[in-house]
Amino acid sequence: QVQLVESGGGSVQPGGSLRLSCVASGFTLDYHAVAWYRRAPGKDSMGMSCISSSDNSTFYADSVKGRFTISRDNAENTVYLHMTSLKPEDSAVYFCATRTFCTDVVVTTTWDPFFSEYWGQGTQVTVSS
Repeated sequence: QVQLVESGGGSVQPGGSLRLSCVASGFTLDYHAVAWYRRAPGKDSMGMSCISSSDNSTFYADSVKGRFTISRDNAENTVYLHMTSLKPEDSAVYFCATRTFCTDVVVTTTWDPFFSEYWGQGTQVTVSS
């Protein structure tokens, strides 16, 4: 079965950390750029980070730059998003999606499924005291 499955979400206090995982099955993630998006209640899904397939170049939205780190482990067919110094405004459903390539546009615009071959259902992140 071809799918992307996210995990690692949860509830943390402000300043806390989480590491999200995006595991691919049924296809090889190596050949895809992968982006993380988040969808807050009542808002569109916004690009947060993207990692390329060719040279592992990374891109981040300004709101998470310096706090989030995206990485990939091709042997595990997994992309990670390590989130630190979490803030209440980071609360959202986070999901991963494949892209043909990464550009600044990915992390400054809303998600359009037209540009993703695969995407997952997401994992909830809640940051509150």
